[in-house]
Amino acid sequence: MVLGGFAAAWLLRRDHPTPLKVIPYECGEETVGRTWVQFHIGYYVVALVFVVFDVEAVFLVPWAVAFKELGVAGFIGMMIFIGILLLGLLWVWKKGALEWL
Repeated sequence: MVLGGFAAAWLLRRDHPTPLKVIPYECGEETVGRTWVQFHIGYYVVALVFVVFDVEAVFLVPWAVAFKELGVAGFIGMMIFIGILLLGLLWVWKKGALEWL
């Protein structure tokens, strides 16, 4: 089915590239300078650290709501989860990945 979809799209497409169609653009604005820019790896690391702590927040909210029903086992489990995340944060910090340019 996937190959059939690709084949149908290829057969039904309109392929008339003009010089105006193939120019790179950003939000409809004319580009200034080179269009290929490499970003510093630190931006990606900061984004990944943000995702990790965002996932932590997603797990912490329901845990906090059901804290009384979970008891000691739920508390210990969440402390292990937070401990693993803290070890990861300390590792990233020690590597210097949180230092800005």
